[in-house]
Amino acid sequence: MQESSKRIIEVIRGIRKGQVLSYGEVGRRAGFGNGARMVARILHSSSEKRSLPWHRVVNSQGKISLTGDACDLQRALLENEGIEFGPEDSIDLGKYA
Repeated sequence: MQESSKRIIEVIRGIRKGQVLSYGEVGRRAGFGNGARMVARILHSSSEKRSLPWHRVVNSQGKISLTGDACDLQRALLENEGIEFGPEDSIDLGKYA
């Protein structure tokens, strides 16, 4: 596994219950200014096999990027952790970071 992937996985694993980060913020914390796409790729390929808290990562507008059942599951998991959704189904990233 590449060092960049390891750093991103470490940041994702560090997102605690009741916290939410954007893809871009995960990338920045891992040392990659424009790492949002890398984060999305790693979440897509490694969430299940590495037991990552994938549901705690949302887009830069504080919205869930997934659709259908996956969106419903992510929202339910976040709400179970106390995350509140505001207008237009968005999360206040400043409040939950």
